Amino acid sequence: MTPAPWVNVLANPTFGTVLSESGPAYTWSENAHEFRLTPWDNDPVSDSSGEAFYLRDEENGRFWSPTPLPGGGAMPYVTRHGFGYSVFEHTETGIRSEMWVYVALDAPVKFTVLKVRNESGRSRRLSATGFVEWVLEICGRKRPCTCHRSQPDSGALFARNPYNTEFAGRVAFFGVDDAIRTVSGDRTEFLGRNGTLRNPAAMTVRGSPEKSGPLWIPAPRSSSLRARRRARAGGNLHARRGARRR
Repeated sequence: MTPAPWVNVLANPTFGTVLSESGPAYTWSENAHEFRLTPWDNDPVSDSSGEAFYLRDEENGRFWSPTPLPGGGAMPYVTRHGFGYSVFEHTETGIRSEMWVYVALDAPVKFTVLKVRNESGRSRRLSATGFVEWVLEICGRKRPCTCHRSQPDSGALFARNPYNTEFAGRVAFFGVDDAIRTVSGDRTEFLGRNGTLRNPAAMTVRGSPEKSGPLWIPAPRSSSLRARRRARAGGNLHARRGARRR
């Protein structure tokens, strides 16, 4: 860990994201102050975020983040910031992961590519989960809801904020390129009552509390996606998640 957050700004003319050495921080569209897609806190001590990813061993329920925060594992992490990308490397219980983050050059899209290699010497059942807490306006304003819907054919969750007078017609999405997935648009369902991203309730429940079908609900501001795979010994898994504004 660095004494203060060591950040990387990935952006094109209309869209961008900030990452620290501990993981994703926040994402914006068009205006980094007026239209934040996810929350940002100017706190160099806690380095909090509204974006998180997790890996879980489906056989014993143990989970950890592919980044140092929010749910870091027991082994060390390596973070590399470069021009146009950031990558987080980690190995936990024989599962090696690389999480690459970058922004499209000419579109309002952020990609998170998770690469997993099973180096444990035996077959493993794993899941990858992503979570975003939507703001879709100036961070700090408290609005009653953000509306969500999902499309089973694309695997994406869509969100909009009709209370934002400047950007009411804009839609953000969070998607994964895995056909076998579950989704949720309920923050309390994912975190649990008084829960945090360090130990969310959805990661401690065997199986999945999320929905697999379409939804359209006024819900607390969050979206989560989970994909499950079996990794043979020495095998590789890839999952790509995208977030954007349209």
